[in-house]
Amino acid sequence: MNLSIKIKDLKKQFNNFEAVQGITFDVKEGEVFGLLGPNGAGKTTTIRMITTLMPPTSGEIFVAGLDVKKEGATVRRHIGYVPQALSADSTLTGYENLLFIAKLLRLKKDERKERIDYILNMLNLKDAANRLVREYSGGMVRRLEIGQAIIHKPQVLILDEPTVGLDPVARHNVWNVLDNLRKETGLTILITTHYMEEAEAICGRIAIMNSGKIAALGTPNELKIKTGNPNANLEDVFTFFIGNQFESGGSYREARQLRRRLQKFN
Repeated sequence: MNLSIKIKDLKKQFNNFEAVQGITFDVKEGEVFGLLGPNGAGKTTTIRMITTLMPPTSGEIFVAGLDVKKEGATVRRHIGYVPQALSADSTLTGYENLLFIAKLLRLKKDERKERIDYILNMLNLKDAANRLVREYSGGMVRRLEIGQAIIHKPQVLILDEPTVGLDPVARHNVWNVLDNLRKETGLTILITTHYMEEAEAICGRIAIMNSGKIAALGTPNELKIKTGNPNANLEDVFTFFIGNQFESGGSYREARQLRRRLQKFN
């Protein structure tokens, strides 16, 4: 099977602190791959290097067969990225947000309309297309942001904690969108998450990071077997490999940013 992402001996150093310590893993074409770990494990730093937002200190990153360090501009045409922070403009409508991204990516006029209509229908946002995004629920905003990330038909979609702060119903709606995308388009998906039920529901394989290293890698069932507990769930797996660090709180600054985001949806 072809690989959409290949990472070998990847490192990232900040002064005397090594945030990512020589990790190696790959993501198969059409796979949903989960990157888990406690806060400070190095997940977001890894994502930023894969998406060309941050240069690695050393190691190799290939996306769609392209060397990220040498062909960054080309790589960006092959990936869609949904960051933790809000990326949709609340002063525009859903349609206007998609149109802005389509123009930014220089899609042709006919293609823009076709892609926007397709995305609005697929993400169940057609009825809300002409409403301001500030009136959207948190789940609707997240679905719109996924739409923005895939409007140029990328081969790889990368999502950094896409359902943080969403209620269970909204989370399930996002999961369904991702599952449909994979089935309909063969899109490869790399996702970071703190929600164990999310990882178990949508990920074919999982890598658990801790202190900049890969602590475990495999399918959910393979990792459960390694715990020696026949009744283990994914939270048990996390605790087995990481210890008692299962949280999504983060620093005060992270908590403040999250609360500000959530206030926009209330």
